[in-house]
Amino acid sequence: MRTRFAPSPTGPLHLGHAYAAILAHDMARAAGGEFLIRIEDIDRSRARPKWEAQIFDDLRWLGLSWEEPVLRQSANMGAYRDALARLEADGLTYPCQCRRRDIEAALSAPQEGAPLVGPDGPIYPGTCRHGGAEPEGAAIRLHMARAATEPVTFLEEGAGPEGQSGEIEVTPEDMRLGIGDIVLARRDMGTSYHLSVVVDDAAQGITHVTRGEDLFAATAIHALLQDRLALPRPRYHHHRLIRDDAGKRLAKRDDARAIGAFRAEGASPADIRRMVGL
Repeated sequence: MRTRFAPSPTGPLHLGHAYAAILAHDMARAAGGEFLIRIEDIDRSRARPKWEAQIFDDLRWLGLSWEEPVLRQSANMGAYRDALARLEADGLTYPCQCRRRDIEAALSAPQEGAPLVGPDGPIYPGTCRHGGAEPEGAAIRLHMARAATEPVTFLEEGAGPEGQSGEIEVTPEDMRLGIGDIVLARRDMGTSYHLSVVVDDAAQGITHVTRGEDLFAATAIHALLQDRLALPRPRYHHHRLIRDDAGKRLAKRDDARAIGAFRAEGASPADIRRMVGL
């Protein structure tokens, strides 16, 4: 077993991160396996060295250890470009120059009805799908109708938000209508979460992906890209989210629940485990 924890250095780790990291670490160690760290810093406008340093400090304080080297996405851009080029060569991508406001305007047209929402938000209406967009300075989207020609499956060993588990199958129609033409490379990053995560999981030899149930719906995207890029399929273990007293999931802005804040108040690593139900 080889698991990973993949934080973004854009703010402090909070209790939700602690739960995810400890769970992935303990699963691997219990099985005599390996636990890896990945720094997801493709958003260079928000990533900060101070937050990366704090991440490592907090994880060590929690008693976690990991194998080296640590993979940093900012140093792996060549692999993402290679994967994107392969998809382009197979005719599965197209450039898109639509801005967010353009998409919102298209989806709000009276004849369109209420916009459908997928794992990435409102489903792209396909404005640039049939050509016309210049590749220079454009985002690159996946042509879902060409890419999803057969059902995709993945093994869920945890549970999705509605208790989904076991062998999960998603049909081509569900991929086209429920997910749509996702962005593979953002104009300001050269890649995206979906593309980089499947390339990185393969590069690190991850056998079990542990992550929050909020990413369950995106797993069909990752399974499809793994198939199209001939990458191995890890098993998936989606887990519950840590929420505040109002039932809202924690986010980076929840500084009051940051691990560093609890440390400053004298909490111990054992206290953190108890707080998150471990």
